[in-house]
Amino acid sequence: MDGFRLVLSAGLPVIALVLVAAANQKVRIAPRFLPGATLYYQIESRTTTTGKTTTPITNPEGGSQSSQTIHLLIHLEVLEASRGGPHGPTAARLRATYEKSSAKSESDAFDPEGSSLEDQYRRIQGRSIEFTIEPDGQLADFKGLDQLSTDPSAAAPVISWLDGLSSGSGFPKNGISIGQKWRGERPIPGTPLSGLTWLTESTYLRNEPCGSRDSATRTEATDSCAVILTRFEISRHGSPHSDATPEDYRRNGLRTSGTWTGSGESLDSISLTDGLLVSSTQTSTQDMDYEIVSASTGSKIHHTGRTQSQSVITLAPPPAAAQP
Repeated sequence: MDGFRLVLSAGLPVIALVLVAAANQKVRIAPRFLPGATLYYQIESRTTTTGKTTTPITNPEGGSQSSQTIHLLIHLEVLEASRGGPHGPTAARLRATYEKSSAKSESDAFDPEGSSLEDQYRRIQGRSIEFTIEPDGQLADFKGLDQLSTDPSAAAPVISWLDGLSSGSGFPKNGISIGQKWRGERPIPGTPLSGLTWLTESTYLRNEPCGSRDSATRTEATDSCAVILTRFEISRHGSPHSDATPEDYRRNGLRTSGTWTGSGESLDSISLTDGLLVSSTQTSTQDMDYEIVSASTGSKIHHTGRTQSQSVITLAPPPAAAQP
């Protein structure tokens, strides 16, 4: 579902960071990866969609409500890393293995895509991908995506959590201090309406104890964490009456119009000692009302709907079989 993919790509924080205290009490955030390091992250997400799609051919059995629940346990290994400066960001080569992967789909009508989703997540369990995180936070040089899915668009939701590895590139370069706010903006690709962006406002709320953490992370239970709240909303550039058709739709003889709005927030806890993400909880709601019209025939598809999503990412101890 687009909603699930978008939410996950909107606000997940950096999984590996280094925070360097400065004389002015600011902490500076830049990705840092140590060769040979291993991490486990548990990802839980649930997406509920309600809506109606009107097409030239009426489907009396079409559903109006569906839900998807996804469970992942990701094993991250740092294969290589190189530092760009004394406190600069790190370029790193990582391997991510889907140690556990499952999904469940429910609908008020027969949904052939539901079983396809469950099969897709079942098949990727035990499989791995490799990728590089550049110093500017960009993800590049993927290897193994074809093992997750032969369809790139179908693979996108499976790897959407990776955006969280590089989102620290949006933090202020000169550091942040308690009480500080900063804003950001990210485009939303792959939607039927052009010019959609996530607008974010983040606040460094406070420091607090991280809570109990496994000894494999080499961090004491009394470690302090920075707590960062990020609120976000969907906005569209341009006039409400301007043409909203993306170029790929236009090339295929289609025109689009309508609205797509949304809002949400994430609450993230990041260790001040080693910069690891300890936990992140995110919620969001998106409302859609758009039409896709054939320029040659005039036939159209009209979709209205709401997507509500919740996701939790947690630093997890190694499974019993992986512990020394």
